[in-house]
Amino acid sequence: MENIKLYKYRWVVLAALMFITMMAQVQWLTHAPIARAAEVYYQGRFNTRSFFNIDFLASSYMIFYLIMCIPASYFIDKFGIVKGVGTGAILMAAGGAIKGFSGNSFTMVLTGQILFAIAQPFVINAPTAVAARWFPVKERAIATGMATLAQYIGILIAMVVTPMLIVSSPSDPDYGNGIGSMVRIYGIITIAASIAALLLLREKPASPPSEESYERFDFFPGLKHIFKLRDMWIIVLLFTIGLGVFNAISSMVDSIANYIGIDDSNGLLGGLMLIGGIIGAIIIPILSDLYKKRKLFLVICVAGMVPGIAGITFAPQLTGGIGVNPAAAHTVALIASFILGFFVMSAGPIGFQYAAEVSAPAHESTSQGLLLWVGQLSGMIMVTGMSMKNKAFLPGFMVSFVFLIIIAAILIFFIKESALIKAEKEK
Repeated sequence: MENIKLYKYRWVVLAALMFITMMAQVQWLTHAPIARAAEVYYQGRFNTRSFFNIDFLASSYMIFYLIMCIPASYFIDKFGIVKGVGTGAILMAAGGAIKGFSGNSFTMVLTGQILFAIAQPFVINAPTAVAARWFPVKERAIATGMATLAQYIGILIAMVVTPMLIVSSPSDPDYGNGIGSMVRIYGIITIAASIAALLLLREKPASPPSEESYERFDFFPGLKHIFKLRDMWIIVLLFTIGLGVFNAISSMVDSIANYIGIDDSNGLLGGLMLIGGIIGAIIIPILSDLYKKRKLFLVICVAGMVPGIAGITFAPQLTGGIGVNPAAAHTVALIASFILGFFVMSAGPIGFQYAAEVSAPAHESTSQGLLLWVGQLSGMIMVTGMSMKNKAFLPGFMVSFVFLIIIAAILIFFIKESALIKAEKEK
């Protein structure tokens, strides 16, 4: 057995992964918070009735993720994180150059966005693989949590900073101006993040960070192994529910505010959910590694989602009824949104790391890619259902989310603790 050794360079590798992950998410939602301004800016340059419109810039990420998730995980498993993330970095550099320096052309912006959408799985499927190669078991939830945190920061930047970089007031005659320079700024930073990833990422240290000594499965035998594990079936179901609900609420937050009869024009519901998630993604993984427990913190996270989703869904009923006291309903919904974000977004890195540990010797990117894929798919289905018939089904979906999270909170008690983290605790 090789000598166990920790290298400080592991933090450089993690930082490079976080930087490019953050920019992948920034590029995903660049136009989402300024969709109306973007339509004005690109007016006459694209057909607003076409499938390839402003909304497609964001939805392309979800569409291509469903297509590219398995191939990207296979590529990372087969060729390693340097070539895997490196492929994503090259695609992102190309997308950044095309989108950034041709930001006045919607066709070029769309081309760059598609390259970003293809690149994303090569980047966001890699954190648990990086954690396994560079970090000891006692630091892996932290490493995975930091990489996941970078996604949340990227989303927050897109939502908060983007409107500041353009003329975002509809009453201003220059409404929409600044979009070209905004995408150029993001393009340059994205190119820098891609170059940093290509230069700084390394496959693995000279000596392993822990004592695992098993032979790795190839991709498809690893996938077959995963589907034989009862605990993985529970975790897959958990992510189908939890990540799907989070994706649906994030996508429909303005419509949800309207349904519960509150004015959330300042975007506080979605903003507080993200802030809660960022805080949770820092605190919970640290505690999981500190106490060397995965199941306990997964139970806490899923249980914590229940009051969060219930508070958003039933905020009007808790304050006297729809329209009776909108200020109080808004306050309840804001608190519930923060709680939901804190627990659902901190469950992500713990769940990814738990899945990587219990599904070994399958590759980590295989299990993480599978969990992201089911959450993306269920989220798209939920959003489609909530949007049908002028959002007539939205109230029913919100109530069903409460019951689904309660079911997830019950099921999570039936998983077993990760054998890998138990061995680390005994050591």
